[in-house]
Amino acid sequence: MSMGDMSVKKKETHANRETEEGQRLRKRPRRSKICKNKAEAESQRMAHIAVERNRRRLINDYLSALRSLMPPSYLNKGDQASIIGGAINFVKELEHLVETLEARKGTNQHLNVANVCQLHSPFAGLYGFTQCVSCSARTDIEGKVAADNKEVVTDVKVTMVESHANVKVVSKRWPRQMLKMVIGLQSLKLTILHLYVTTIDEMVLYTLSLKVEEDCQFDSVDKIAEAIYQMMGRI
Repeated sequence: MSMGDMSVKKKETHANRETEEGQRLRKRPRRSKICKNKAEAESQRMAHIAVERNRRRLINDYLSALRSLMPPSYLNKGDQASIIGGAINFVKELEHLVETLEARKGTNQHLNVANVCQLHSPFAGLYGFTQCVSCSARTDIEGKVAADNKEVVTDVKVTMVESHANVKVVSKRWPRQMLKMVIGLQSLKLTILHLYVTTIDEMVLYTLSLKVEEDCQFDSVDKIAEAIYQMMGRI
């Protein structure tokens, strides 16, 4: 082998070494970057775990607070759904109790019933408006007109969330009124989920939780209130 060939071979070997060394140097940052990504991923995972633990701790604290506020009769089970469901039912009972107490408080006032449209019922404080209808006569089951004229006062309040409606109806009491009202609501495609009744003197308060069926033609608060108002005038 000539001296020229040996010189060329040495240069090639030196160049190969420099190339390999350069490749190693270029690869080192990649390894460092991979390690950094793993560390960041682990840090994010631990952060998510900490957030989830904190969320569960807060939920458990809230559920414990709810359980401490409710009577044991509203707690069928200790799971989250049962506690929340019991709390909802308990709040509904409290709302009904408040309405009853407000109604009893109203009976202590002297009422002027000379004009039915100016009548302030014991439940008047529960409503932002009053709707009045006068019926000059009522027909009994035999088709005869009643001898004495009767007048009806009906107040209707409706609130609605999606397909569920909460309804409060104040009216003068009539025989079999509640049965006819239940049948009437069913004919309107309004299913009764809960029904509470409070009576004060000649007045009655119906507090209802209704489910609006899919084939119900009343899809708004105003339409439901008007339909129930008209129904109460017929029964």
